[in-house]
Amino acid sequence: MRVKYFSDTDTTLVEFADGPPAEARELDENIYLDLDGDGHIVSLTVEHAQRTAGMDEFSYQRLPAPVGT
Repeated sequence: MRVKYFSDTDTTLVEFADGPPAEARELDENIYLDLDGDGHIVSLTVEHAQRTAGMDEFSYQRLPAPVGT
């Protein structure tokens, strides 16, 4: 997974997989979900990220799986 922020357009792109998207779905006027030909998520785009999604700061934490799963 890669997260890219473009300050000139205030856009955040979260890439989950390599490869081109086959379809883009508009979730609302500022959020777009890109899917591959099999319907798997390729990327998520958030426009006006600081204003609409509070993207002033981003952190990522990987949590261990619960014991016994």
